[in-house]
Amino acid sequence: MTYIDPHIHMVSRTTDDYQRMALAGCVAITEPAFWAGFDRSSPQGFYDYFTLLTSTEPARAAQYGIAHHCWICINPKEAEDPGFARDVLKLVPEFLDKPNVLGVGEIGLNKNSKNELAILEEQIAIAAKHNQLILVHTPHLEDKKKGTRLIMDAIEANASIDPGRVLIDHVEEHTVKMVLDRGFWAGMTLYPETKCTPKRAVDIFETHGTERLWINSAGDWGPSDPLAVPKCRQEMKRRGHDDATIDLISFGNPNAFLSQSPNFKTTLS
Repeated sequence: MTYIDPHIHMVSRTTDDYQRMALAGCVAITEPAFWAGFDRSSPQGFYDYFTLLTSTEPARAAQYGIAHHCWICINPKEAEDPGFARDVLKLVPEFLDKPNVLGVGEIGLNKNSKNELAILEEQIAIAAKHNQLILVHTPHLEDKKKGTRLIMDAIEANASIDPGRVLIDHVEEHTVKMVLDRGFWAGMTLYPETKCTPKRAVDIFETHGTERLWINSAGDWGPSDPLAVPKCRQEMKRRGHDDATIDLISFGNPNAFLSQSPNFKTTLS
């Protein structure tokens, strides 16, 4: 059974991980722009990073038959300086025209600050102007619920944005219902210890259903597992879920959302 990992930061992974993912059935991934493990000192650093996402990583993935896609933005962790952030935002439209770019992301909030919120609103406006999908980062804070509400309010304040074209990621048990109730898609990030383990993710499916939900591995700088999606599929199978449901969560749902972009594909041809 094939699968899509719709949120994984391959810039932080070795090429061996592409091979392991391909052997496990991965056919397509999407890589949001995010914090590089350090704060970049100039907009040129972001330009180089966006170039890596739109040229180097697609070539690396293609060696193993995986279709690579990405998202472009300034992440909320580096958006606290509005002047610096706006210089980076000037670069974004150029990269939205690249053939593997799906939209603007992962935008959102880190500390729920006023400056972060201002830059979030400006990136929502960019997505609206260019008719792009949006992928959202919700804060890793005890007050994740407040941050998620602030983000959804900011998106809904822009009347041009269809919530069905927005994926709000890193949902957990206390935020998933509020996201789904407001018409957005929701993503569960599967970490070995934090965020949402595969077992917790299956609990959430069993509680809230499978509509507008997906799973992803993130695979970033911290403790993470690029095979988290197939491991979650194994947990679903262990609990007796049928192949159609497992396929819906790990392929059908991400394919449905991502295919709203004409750039998304699940093959290299």
